[in-house]
Amino acid sequence: MCKESISEKNTSIGVIPQVPWRICKVYPMPDYCLHVRFVDGLEGIVKFLPEHLTGIFVALKDRVFFEKVYLEYGAVTWPGELDLAPDAMYEEIKKNGEWVLA
Repeated sequence: MCKESISEKNTSIGVIPQVPWRICKVYPMPDYCLHVRFVDGLEGIVKFLPEHLTGIFVALKDRVFFEKVYLEYGAVTWPGELDLAPDAMYEEIKKNGEWVLA
């Protein structure tokens, strides 16, 4: 079981269910990638392709902002309520070892 993260808000009012796709660790890597670990031990990489950093994700082009990644309720999150779906991330990483957002 994973008990660490780069940063995690303690926002839980009650108990958060221990579903396998809950993320327990995230840290930024070069080239707009993230390393994630799920509570069941599965680990992988999330890759953002440059053409994907548009719309709500345009803020992630700023490397300083990108590195402000943290976990909230087991989901990868940035300030301003920008987050990624952990269940979809889990399924892709389980299949391919990475999730490429394009």
